[in-house]
Order: sequence, then C-alpha cells, then structure tokens
Amino acid sequence: MTPGPRNAITDIPGLRVGNAQDDVLKSGTTVLVADAPFVASVHVMGGAPGTRETDLLAPDKSVPVVDALVLSGGSAFGLDACSGVVDGLRAVGRGFRVHDMAIPLVPGAILFDLVNGGDKGWGDNPYRALGRAAFDAATAEFAIGSVGTGTGAMTAMVKGGLGTASLVLPDGSTVAALVGVNPVGAVTTPGDRHFYAAPFEIDGEFGGLGPDMAVGLGRSLNSRKATGMAAQANTTIAIVATDAILSKAECHRIAVAAHDGIARATVPAHTPFDGDLVFGVSTGSRPKGDAMLIGHAAALCLSRAIARGVYAATPAPGDLIPCWSTLNA
Repeated sequence: MTPGPRNAITDIPGLRVGNAQDDVLKSGTTVLVADAPFVASVHVMGGAPGTRETDLLAPDKSVPVVDALVLSGGSAFGLDACSGVVDGLRAVGRGFRVHDMAIPLVPGAILFDLVNGGDKGWGDNPYRALGRAAFDAATAEFAIGSVGTGTGAMTAMVKGGLGTASLVLPDGSTVAALVGVNPVGAVTTPGDRHFYAAPFEIDGEFGGLGPDMAVGLGRSLNSRKATGMAAQANTTIAIVATDAILSKAECHRIAVAAHDGIARATVPAHTPFDGDLVFGVSTGSRPKGDAMLIGHAAALCLSRAIARGVYAATPAPGDLIPCWSTLNA
C-alpha cells in the first residue's frame, strides 16, 4: 500500500474539503462534501462527544446516504456550522427529496477549543457563517495544520491541527482519513521530537525522525495544555473514507477499526474528557471492498493523519503552547 497522489482524503474521486477559520477567534470549521450523496456511519469512543444528526447514521436507521460531514471547533457553538453547510447545499438544490423539498443531511462533530487564547467574545454565533464559508471553499486541494477545525486545536504538549493521509490498496481502491487533532493526550513522546505514530510514517511525511527508541510506557498526564485550562478541553474527531462499495453497517465497522489509529498515535486516547469520534464513509465508485483490509488501512491512515496535522501546525499570536515545528526548528 502506498499513499495516493495528494496523500489526502481527496485522493478519493469526487470528495472535496473546505476550510474556514477566524484567526482572532482561534477556531474554524472543516467540511467534507462529495459530488453525490454518500454512505456514512459513525462510532464514538470518547466520553465527552458533541454531535449533530449522528443517530441517523446507525446501521438500523432508514436514511441511506448523507450530503456532507462537518468537523468543527467551537464546542456546542460549533455545531451550528452544520447549519451553514445546509444553507449552502440547499442553495445548489442538494438534499433528501420529500415531495417538492430537498432536505440536506449534514451530520457533524465538534472539538473543544474555547479556552485556547482566542477572542471568544462574539455577539452572534460565528460558526454558521464559518460552515457556509467552508462549504463554498470546498475543493480537491486543501491545506492542513492550523486551518479549519485545526486552527485552535491543541494536544497535551504541542499545538494540534487538521491532518489527512491516504493509501491505495492492492485492488486499486483508496482509503483515507481527515482529522481534527485536539486530544487530552500527547501525540509526541517525552521531549516532543518523536511522534507516537512514527512506526506508520511513509516517506518522511511528518519529519522522518523514526520511532523514539527511549520511550517506555508513555508520558505523564501532566501537560502544557492542562495549565490554566479545564480538563474537558479536548477531542479528536475524524472521517475515514473509501471509494470501494461498503454498506452502512460496513462503514460502521471501518469507523470502529479506525479508532485504533487514534490509540496508536495518542497517549492516552479515548479518555472520559475526549469526545473521540470517527465517521466511516463510502462513495461507492469502485467495486465491493474488503471491509477488514479497509478498516486496517483506515487505522493506519488515521495515525498518520494525526501526526501530519500536528507536524503542519504553525504558530500564531496568542498561542498558549508551542508548535512542534517551533520546538524542532
């Protein structure tokens, strides 16, 4: 398995990603949209999730496809980013048809970035506008790092970010991940030079430093992020996707498997204070896929995407903790 040409979720034909952010707010939104509605499911392993319309993604629910997925900062306020995406989809006539109405279906999830040094003294909730801007900006080429939902994200010791990665399977299908990285835990080993995801790195995509040969059972729960912050200020939210045909139940299984990618890249993962969540997506443009192999590849992509998002993060005025790139310049 090798990465696709962009090493991004948009290596899957028809998928587009849009980012919008407010640098003063230190927050933003990321949207995944496709040329046509797609099959999706979800699995939550964190103890503190924030979601919109995820119940309809259960395999036993009647909705067969959705129109977009949203990953947003802003905690509960950020769920309104989905409304902005709904507005954009409605404007172009997309949605589930009921008589003469088209109802866009846009599940979403949020991470907590409300105490990251940004100015949160807004009057009107800014996230609906950010959602619409992200939808309007959606394209196959997009930035990672301190953009979109990764704008104000933080890990235990260094800034978080938005990450992505892909793999092309032997049958020609593609598997990929998109993630907002904002966990309680650390993604770097003690010293903050090596990534826990290093064993899965391909072609130096996050520095090429290799595994930390000195690491043992992991690091202390003490962190820069915890200083002056609520313990609940966390969450890793992700999308894993493939172009192979999968059922809704199989999309759920690949989302379950992909959580291993969070656990391999983040120590600790899935804590009571994280809202760790993974959406599983199939665009179905290629023949039926092997759900076991796709799940394995999804976990690998998600580990790599987490490290790539942190590796690509950039410093900004008012940051509470440093970037990996600053510490390792």
